[in-house]
Amino acid sequence: MIVDRRAFLAGTALAATVPAAAAGPRADLRIATPTAPPRWAVLERRLLQANAEACEAFYRTYVDSRDWLKVFARWGANDGPDDAAEFTNDWMILHALGGSDRLLDLSRRYYEGHIRQYTAARTRDVPAARQGMYFREFPVQMDWQHNSEGLTTFNVFGLSEPRDPKLLERTRRFADFYTGRDPTAPNYDPARRIIRSVLNGSRGPMLREATPVDWAGDPFDPRPFHMEHGETTYEQTLGHYAEYGHVAGDNPLNLQATTLGLNAYALGGEERYRHWALDYLGAWAERAHANGGIVPSYVGLDGKVGADWWRGVYGWGFSPVVPQTGKREDRNRVPRSITAFYNALLLSGDMGFIHLWREQNRRINAAAKTVNGVPSAPTMYGANGWYGFKPGPYRTSGFEIWYATQAREDREAAGDHPWLAFLEGRNSGYPEAAIEADFRHIADRVAAREADRTTPETRLADWPLDINPASANALVQLMTGGLHVARPPWSPTSPAQGGVPLHCRLRYFDADRRRAGVPEDIAALVHSLGDRETEVTLVNLGRQPRTVIVQGGSWGEHRIDSVTMNGETRRIAGRHFGVRIEPGCGARLTLAMTRYVNRPSLAFPWA
Repeated sequence: MIVDRRAFLAGTALAATVPAAAAGPRADLRIATPTAPPRWAVLERRLLQANAEACEAFYRTYVDSRDWLKVFARWGANDGPDDAAEFTNDWMILHALGGSDRLLDLSRRYYEGHIRQYTAARTRDVPAARQGMYFREFPVQMDWQHNSEGLTTFNVFGLSEPRDPKLLERTRRFADFYTGRDPTAPNYDPARRIIRSVLNGSRGPMLREATPVDWAGDPFDPRPFHMEHGETTYEQTLGHYAEYGHVAGDNPLNLQATTLGLNAYALGGEERYRHWALDYLGAWAERAHANGGIVPSYVGLDGKVGADWWRGVYGWGFSPVVPQTGKREDRNRVPRSITAFYNALLLSGDMGFIHLWREQNRRINAAAKTVNGVPSAPTMYGANGWYGFKPGPYRTSGFEIWYATQAREDREAAGDHPWLAFLEGRNSGYPEAAIEADFRHIADRVAAREADRTTPETRLADWPLDINPASANALVQLMTGGLHVARPPWSPTSPAQGGVPLHCRLRYFDADRRRAGVPEDIAALVHSLGDRETEVTLVNLGRQPRTVIVQGGSWGEHRIDSVTMNGETRRIAGRHFGVRIEPGCGARLTLAMTRYVNRPSLAFPWA
């Protein structure tokens, strides 16, 4: 159950500072036990290098000397600025794991270049973008399915550059488009605790009826391009958005804006960013409780949830017609908003924000029925009740719920996955298999790039996304015990989502080079996860001693209580600890941890 609103805003249960005993990059432990190089460790280091090399070649192919994307730049939810911004997806996460500094350099260059490109790009028929598709370096007016996708790289810059003043200034500015602090972008109504429209951005909310042109962009001939939804005419492109008109009022996808508040706070911004994010998320939690445990998909401009709680673009009852087929397609995107409730967990330490989703899944499964002899659960809700029945129980977001709670009652809904089997001791070969799969993924993307015959005049901004070779999934899982929420989804129970920060059990820093990620030659493997315990092996494959700092979580949100190695326990009682690893040595460590007890911070351990 979520704690009292005033209590979680006060956050008295969360430690706001790093204990003095844990500060500084000194080595608390020394690993001096020689070990044969594990194959997973050798593959891990090679995969980091292969990613960097493939990404650099990808950059040379699709980005020009101005750091602009070489595409036919246009506005639209299908192929607009958000897709261009996704060009470097996962590059910054790879850098934060210990990848090449070139990934940081190229990501930074590209981000600046694409801002210039889409600030200069203008529409003729879309009113909001006639003066530029970006205004004040942010999309002028779009929904948060697409805004969050476009922020995928931006939202993780802080993992590697937490002291960059430009990053902090931008993050604060972007967040204040939604806190109600910036009068030029009146997206947020603080009295009613709503973002006022599905379409919003640096030029404020759209409060009129949206047209298909607002969503699809100016007229163009789609035939020379790959079209994600298979349109062959501009009229079909408009038809895709024929039922996207009613945008005034709040929608749970808007909760993704709280990631900006989380980052602004964690980068050292004011307490008000934390208060705003928790107040807004708390309002939606209250609405879900009042709505019988179901997160509503529509809140009116008066801040109220009515009997039509299921309506709205991307809502529970959103099943528009596909113009190419004449059939309706279910496009309920409410489940994606669970990642915003992770923001609330980080900022408050209150697991009730995740228990809410457990209750929602229970309520949906209570509406299950037999369809054609098969037990099935609904995925949609409209004027006539539940619909969109699919075989089996409703398990959407089941893995994300269990990952946060680590509760036994949530384990079944998480389903089975080779990584879970490894963590539970049932699939010892998974690390090597997962890394080798990512090597194949890189090779396939490199081959696709080399075979690509499109030109800037025949490719849209979304075209390179399926050629981007960056492969971080296995490394996030194996090195950090992390939840890599990405687009497309990594597991059948996970909703696809962009713009989600890195959620992980452990994070690493190079104490000598003073940068994010494991030092050169170091490899890490998380063997098991539990509510109060984590097991990890650290190995030095090189010929020089290295000092790695191990932190509890991406944000230092988990307290490391103690570390046990070779039967000896060392008390830590802090966010992180340092380990000196001698050449050719390695060891398995057992960490006793208390999760989600520290306020999130992106500051490096030696800051």
